[in-house]
Amino acid sequence: MYVCVGPGHLIEQKHIMRYLYVLLSRIVAILVSAMLLAITYAPLAAQEQGDVQHLSLQSEALAGNSIGDSSTRSVSVYLPVAYQQFPDRKFPVLYLLHGYTDSNHKWFGQKDHWINLPVLIDSLGIAQEEQFIVVMPNAYNSFQGSMYTNSSTTGHWEDFIAEELVTYMDENYRTVTSPEGRGLAGHSMGGYGTMRIGMKNSDVFGALYAMSPCCLESNLPTNAGLIKNIAKVTDPSMIDEQPFFVRISLAAAAAWSPNPNKPPMYYDLPYDENGAVIDSIADRFKANEIIANLSDHQQGLQEIDQISIDVGNQDFMILKSSGVLHQHLDEMNIENHYEVYDGDHTNQIGKRLGTHVLPFFAEYFQ
Repeated sequence: MYVCVGPGHLIEQKHIMRYLYVLLSRIVAILVSAMLLAITYAPLAAQEQGDVQHLSLQSEALAGNSIGDSSTRSVSVYLPVAYQQFPDRKFPVLYLLHGYTDSNHKWFGQKDHWINLPVLIDSLGIAQEEQFIVVMPNAYNSFQGSMYTNSSTTGHWEDFIAEELVTYMDENYRTVTSPEGRGLAGHSMGGYGTMRIGMKNSDVFGALYAMSPCCLESNLPTNAGLIKNIAKVTDPSMIDEQPFFVRISLAAAAAWSPNPNKPPMYYDLPYDENGAVIDSIADRFKANEIIANLSDHQQGLQEIDQISIDVGNQDFMILKSSGVLHQHLDEMNIENHYEVYDGDHTNQIGKRLGTHVLPFFAEYFQ
């Protein structure tokens, strides 16, 4: 016996069940495919976002600097989602230091830059119990960078960060007020500041992360042409037009060999008019090198719970000195983690923050 399934189409009755099965299977396959496409291309749920605040802090430590920079400093603060959700809870704080020529405005997305820190933190989806506050002061000044150093020329930046800024956060936000609840990290000049301030203030910060830290050793330029160009800068109005290595050399002199009696630059250069090194001023530079002064701060370094250092394998000016820092810390029996990754001075920093630095502190604070 046959059954008609359409004009001119007859199927033997014994095959009718097979026909229906095939037809049903195709319909189910189409429906499943449609569901998978809908799931794949459905709009993502809105990502929960932390609260970003931009403050202006009046600093006594920075007041009266010779170069005339304002002592009112911009500070950016990231408050995690959990800060609003749990009003009775106190939160750890990561103090983050930007590099030379950078600023908090760049890192916090107010200007075009290679990182937008609040967006990055939100995207990580850090668990509520692991969330923490992130604070970044603006250390961009007349020399395009403070070196995070106490100086009569540019102000007392170490005191501003380790004392005034920490005190302000503890008094105005719900923070964990112990070294175990505070971390310090930074990139390049900020990595230098992390080691400099951290090893002197182990009673303030419990963990340090130095990313590609500059200025660990051999601060004095030796290139005759560079030395000549540094000496040509005789007024602060000339700084912005200088090549990078001239500018950062001027910033180093302002931080490490200040002279309040020598306007308008208010520093001593470590060279005479013939380019010969002036030993007494060179010694002042040496006194600000991290590696040369580790032994003076051995006890403080031993009190730090965790120290991490990383650097790109193509960051040729900093790679060697970072390895030397790691070696010296090991020789002093100071526990530290050191990693060389594939990258240069800046091209992996955003990624490293997301995959290493922020997770490092999320784990430490727990």
